[in-house]
Amino acid sequence: MKAKLAAGVIIVAGATLVAASTQLQDFLGRWEGEGQNVVYADKLAHGLPTVCRGITRHVTSTPIVVGERWSDEKCAREEAAAIAKVQRSLATCFRYPPPQEVFDAATSHAWNNGVVATCNSAAMRAWNAEQWALGCRRLALSDDDRPVWSFVRTGRTLPNGSPEYKFVQGLANRRQAERGWCMAGVRP
Repeated sequence: MKAKLAAGVIIVAGATLVAASTQLQDFLGRWEGEGQNVVYADKLAHGLPTVCRGITRHVTSTPIVVGERWSDEKCAREEAAAIAKVQRSLATCFRYPPPQEVFDAATSHAWNNGVVATCNSAAMRAWNAEQWALGCRRLALSDDDRPVWSFVRTGRTLPNGSPEYKFVQGLANRRQAERGWCMAGVRP
């Protein structure tokens, strides 16, 4: 399914949703930081150059150089383009029209973890079965109540050859906030 973006809206599974909603931008500002106009090496992302509200090379083709200063105008322009790109890609993963809050929470998740990861997630499987509340829950917790999407690679390898991960409370807090926001769009 091809997602369309026009005049501040995006078509998702035949439904019209607000693209880059004010609530989404505020949410990203809360979790990615406001006024981050100097490109920094994100420690949780192993030094990935990051600027504004979490713009990285994964969401823009504009070069991002540590130490470079971006104007507020450049941040706004690049964020709008990057969010639109993420939302167009994410929209193709939904089989049914999601509530705006579900789409925005999924966008935040994709902004932080990547569109491919969000599209292949247990949350998306639930949403594509029209199990909206279960999908929202799965943004933060596994079906056996363990935190998910709240870990980062340490750079070390375990004896079995798999990468070692460590739990990050800040990521768990963000996942819970996404879950709560997502649930605000789900009717009981």
